[in-house]
Order: sequence, then structure tokens, then C-alpha cells
Amino acid sequence: MGGNVLHRRLFVAEVAPGEGVRISQPTLFLDFQIAPTGTPVPSSEGLPDRAEMEMGLYTQALQPFLEEAQAERTREVKVIEEHLDISLNALIYKANLKYAELFAQQTSGSTEAGLEGRLTMAENRIQELNLRLDKRQKELAQERHCTIGDIQHQGTAWVLPHPERKAPEFATFVKDDEIERIAVNAVIEYENANGRQVQSVEAENRGFDLISRRPHPEDPQTAIEVRFIEVKGRSGVGEVALTSNEFKTAKRLGQDYWLYVVFNCASTPAVHVVRDPFRLEWEELVKVVHYKFAPKQIQGASE
Repeated sequence: MGGNVLHRRLFVAEVAPGEGVRISQPTLFLDFQIAPTGTPVPSSEGLPDRAEMEMGLYTQALQPFLEEAQAERTREVKVIEEHLDISLNALIYKANLKYAELFAQQTSGSTEAGLEGRLTMAENRIQELNLRLDKRQKELAQERHCTIGDIQHQGTAWVLPHPERKAPEFATFVKDDEIERIAVNAVIEYENANGRQVQSVEAENRGFDLISRRPHPEDPQTAIEVRFIEVKGRSGVGEVALTSNEFKTAKRLGQDYWLYVVFNCASTPAVHVVRDPFRLEWEELVKVVHYKFAPKQIQGASE
């Protein structure tokens, strides 16, 4: 027996030799370029097989996704059940009143023409409504249950280091995990000091690293300000580049997108805040699909 499709979602399962499966978002591919024809493809020896990849996908992404969908579906069904009970029980109540009125008329000895037929119709109406209620309640009980359907493999791609990544004009844009961590921590401290609460979405490849919210003073569960923050760190002071995904996200979010650049991460980190960085004068780096601008633009645009 087939079911209804509630959600479809596309995931990317990343694997590397000697490492486990890591789940990413499809936006990851926005930052890649097609390799030149003839680029050698590495050996797949040491990589997890498809069964291992699907197991990693299930435990890291699909199971949490199922729990999220299940909770959402339970809330929806509860609302439907409440409306169903109110509407159909109201109709059943009215039908019972009508039946009671006709029955009382009959037992009082009324000889009104068609009374018996109307009494039968009223009784049938009550039975029909009760059957409708029972059937719908059983359907809703089934609709509470969610399962993961078939996993469909859409394709495979090798992701290789850029052949010119060590060239002087690109070397400064190669990610340094330690510098990036110092920068993110500096930004989180900065946001906390300014009364905002920070959520990291670094692993989701959403085009920004952090979501920062200022809670309402009377209702902490409600945010009165939300910032979507991309963090860039430099060991000293230097140019900053956005990936294609980050640049497109900045364009889409406009005033809600914030670029936090942290200079001097190797010594004393200094946070520079730029709202709506898309408005700045960017220079496209076609070879690596990045967009860069000079440090003086950051310092001049900081809020």
C-alpha cells in the first residue's frame, strides 16, 4: 500500500580516503568548477562503498529529518483532529436533537403524514455522520506515521584541489581552519557582548556561518533582530573573498546579510562588521569563482 509523499530533500554525502561519511547541502556544488578535459580521476580505493555511504546518510541526516517530519506531522494531525471533532460532533449533536424531536412526536401519538420516513432519514443521518467520524479518525491515526522512502542516487562527482591553489594570487584565499576558528569565536564573543544569541550553521553550507538573534526583552523566545553572518578571518590584514554561494546568498538576503571580517587573528583579533556586503565593489575571480575586495573597503564600511 503506497503512501503520500510529505517531503523530498536532496543531500550530498562527502567521503574521502580514510575518512567517514560527512553530510553536506547541495549548495556545495555552487562553489565548484568543472575540471579541464583530461584531468586524471583518482583511485576510489579506500573510499566507503555505497552501503556504508547510505548508512552514514541515514544516521546523520535521514533519521533526524524523519524525526523532524514526524513531529511536524503529529502537530498537523492534532490540529485536524481537533477541528474534525468540533465540526462532526456538532453535526452529530444537531442530528440527534432532530431525531429526538421526531421520536418524541411519534411517541406522543402523532399521525402526521411522512413522520416515520423522516424519522428513518434522521436515524440514517446519525449513522452516516458517526461512520464518517470513525473513518476519518482511523485515517488520521495512519497519517501520524512517517517513514523514509527509497534513497535515490542522483550522481557522483570527484572534488579535486584547484591546480592553482598555491599560486600567489590565490594562496591567501586558501582556508586556514585554525584562523577561521579564531575568527568565528571572536565573532560569537562580539555578538554575545552586544546582547545577541548565536547559532552556528557552519556545517550546513547555507552561504553564511552564523545566525545571530536579539531576543525580545519580554519574550526571550521571540527575536526582534536577526543577522545572517558570514565570517572571514585573516592572520593579519588582507583581501577577503566570498565563494559563489556566499556571494549569491548576500545578494538574495540584502540588508539581512552581514559580513564579519576578523583581521589579526594570529595576534589580537579585530572584528569589522559590514552590513549588506553585496553593495561593495567586488572583483570576480573567474578561475576559482570567488569575489574579493580590498581591506580598506572593509574598514571603511564597518559599522
